[in-house]
Amino acid sequence: MIQRRTLITAAAALPFAAGLPLSASADTAVSNTLKMTLKYGDVTIQLRPDIAPLSAARLRTLTSQGFYDGCQFFRVIAGFMAQTGDPSNTGTGGSTLPNLPPEFTQDASFLTGTVGLARTTDPNTDNSQFFICFAPSTFLDGQYTIVGQVTAGMDAVQQIKKGDPASGAVQDPDSIIKMVVV
Repeated sequence: MIQRRTLITAAAALPFAAGLPLSASADTAVSNTLKMTLKYGDVTIQLRPDIAPLSAARLRTLTSQGFYDGCQFFRVIAGFMAQTGDPSNTGTGGSTLPNLPPEFTQDASFLTGTVGLARTTDPNTDNSQFFICFAPSTFLDGQYTIVGQVTAGMDAVQQIKKGDPASGAVQDPDSIIKMVVV
């Protein structure tokens, strides 16, 4: 299980549900590309609003606010994934925005470089934490929201300091230096 410490269907309510300002329009052209800077290099993430519109909007919003700058990769399991997105760096925190419902899909799988949202055992707790798969992890399909895909810089992701084999907890973890919408 990936740890993480009311679906609104009206199109006009989409920006509010995703944590966007009420003045934002759901059909406004927006970038779905994020650039995450690590000490090992830059990582390009292509968001997937086609399969997870609320989740993609949430990552764009939080990234635009500088939320992820300085967040540590507090849980990193070799051969599986690196998890971040908790400003308290404990693995139990998130943003102050409301949790999102899951956006599970049958149209994509967790492969190398897939970005998914972390949650508790309750599937309705997607918020700000996300993970990047080091290798195919199709056992997560249909259980976690796929929100994006690393399209460049996977070599930098693979260098993120790994944690304890049992828990994934990392001593002196690597951090996101800066994350921006491009």
